[in-house]
Amino acid sequence: VQLVESGGGSVQAGGSLRLSCTHSGYTSSRHCMGWFRQAPGKEREGVAAIYRHGDFTYYGDSVRGRFTIAQDNAKTTAYLQMTSLKPEDSAMYFCAAGQTCGNWWKASEFGYWGQGTQVTVS
Repeated sequence: VQLVESGGGSVQAGGSLRLSCTHSGYTSSRHCMGWFRQAPGKEREGVAAIYRHGDFTYYGDSVRGRFTIAQDNAKTTAYLQMTSLKPEDSAMYFCAAGQTCGNWWKASEFGYWGQGTQVTVS
């Protein structure tokens, strides 16, 4: 399983960015796609997740109402649309694949990770 993120960058507060995560070599047992973020000196934080086979979505409290997770019809790319960005959203954002979304906010539930893409909000 290979995950590749893209779409990060620098934006002013109040702006928007869309992150993409393309996954290949995906097995039928990886039912959950998640987005996490990690700022320097902080723990990795679950941002959002989507159940691949039903489009059920999950969000962290800090991003609910501002971020939207989605996937394409082929279910090979997951997106994270981020709006009303705040400086505290600045972090390295990681895409991850896991078996279930039951504990989606826990990084330990995801066995496959992308290399990350940097988001900076000023």
